[in-house]
Amino acid sequence: MAVCGIGTESSTFSAHRTTVDDFTLWTDISRYPFLEADPSSASGWWPGGQVEFVPLLVARALPGGPVTGEAYTALESRLLAALTAEGPFDGVYLDLHGAMHVEGRDDAEAGLAAAIRAVIGPDRPIAASMDLHGQVSRRFAELVDLPTAYRTAPHVDLEETRERACRLLVHTLTRHTDPPAGGPGLLAEEAELVRAWVRVPLLLPGERTSTRLDPAAAIYARLPEVSRRPGVLDASIWIGYAWADAPRTGINVLVSGTSPDAVSEAAAELAQALWRARDDYAFAMPALPPRAAIETALAAPARPYFVSDSGDNPTAGGSGDAAWFLADLLATPSLAAGDKSAIWASCADPAAVAACVAAGPGGAVELRVGGVYSGDAPVPLRGVVHSVRPGDPVGGDLAVVRSGGVHAVLTTRRKPYHFIEDLTELGLDPWRHDLTAVKIGYLEPDLHRAAAGSVLALTPGGVSQDLAALPYRRLTRPIHPLDSDMPAPDLTPVLLRSAARRI
Repeated sequence: MAVCGIGTESSTFSAHRTTVDDFTLWTDISRYPFLEADPSSASGWWPGGQVEFVPLLVARALPGGPVTGEAYTALESRLLAALTAEGPFDGVYLDLHGAMHVEGRDDAEAGLAAAIRAVIGPDRPIAASMDLHGQVSRRFAELVDLPTAYRTAPHVDLEETRERACRLLVHTLTRHTDPPAGGPGLLAEEAELVRAWVRVPLLLPGERTSTRLDPAAAIYARLPEVSRRPGVLDASIWIGYAWADAPRTGINVLVSGTSPDAVSEAAAELAQALWRARDDYAFAMPALPPRAAIETALAAPARPYFVSDSGDNPTAGGSGDAAWFLADLLATPSLAAGDKSAIWASCADPAAVAACVAAGPGGAVELRVGGVYSGDAPVPLRGVVHSVRPGDPVGGDLAVVRSGGVHAVLTTRRKPYHFIEDLTELGLDPWRHDLTAVKIGYLEPDLHRAAAGSVLALTPGGVSQDLAALPYRRLTRPIHPLDSDMPAPDLTPVLLRSAARRI
């Protein structure tokens, strides 16, 4: 089994561009602890001596703007060269995100799957693990036999999903292991592999589809039961990625198995549930304009209190260089005077960080922050360097500037702040500040556990929650809620048959 993939999440509205330097590369199986286990042990689920997983190239980048054509071509060429040189292979495990956009190309994941098919042939199975915020076009569904996706948002089942894809692949080829869902699945020697795909014309940001609350929680909770039905191997929902102006954008359902009737019935059932709930998807926390979010946080008695600076969330594809919410914080009288205190994380601005490093902790600085990628007008920031942390593996050199009661985190490279430890390493304690603003959407698990309260600020940026204000030109229309008066869609699944065969 070849192990390979190229993945990131790309906002077509983000000014940032993703280059080769933004990708982390794996050429071993350290990304997959479940593949490092001894298959002959009690925990092993593939037959030792029969199945070998061969790592080729897996490339992943922090979400951002579109991948440059040059960067993608370089990575794809390297992957395909390794696939050709190390083969032939009996199957491929493809590690993807699903919402990658490449300059000059449409549907990059389907293009990669087609290129892999050209090397391995039409009858070798391909399994893929993907983010539920990815997209599955019909072309991709035709090319990939066994795609599956995360079932939680925030994503706490990454490794489980990757292992499920590998188990599906092994099961399809060898029948050695039970299907991941534990159902009857693919048992008969002559069983044909089929899948049912359907697009649901809904455009929803991830912040409205967290699996912490209904309706997404209830709909996703049905997937394990559906996957255990006779004739079904896997059922997955790709809730989609709203900040991609592309024809494939929307929600997709795909059910794979051995019974055409079973997979079609299940896909239709899930698609209809998603459509029926179209007006019920809500933010996981109160969502307010920026100034109102600040006032709400400062008035709340409990700490820590988190504010999501949502429009420039780097883990949703934001450029990470917007400083609009910093300007709002600095303009708040109680914060400007130091009567109240706030943390704001973060802004990518290498020149500003360099000036802080030169001044050193305690040094006075007068900066203009933001607009590095977008060219937007930077925000004046005058204050004292609170702390400096050189050589962060993600953000490069880091600096904190205190201006009145506002502590602004600046980074050399784009860096998300999803853990309390990320802040305490900089000498910032959310329990000792009245407000902690982080460029994020729904709170990731560590922040969620710590939060005594939270609010989402509807800030501008490349991943703005105001979808109706974004300049979409290439979406497949009609799509709800942009076309709220659209007729009920045809949610009849498309049945696809696989040419993949057993060894």
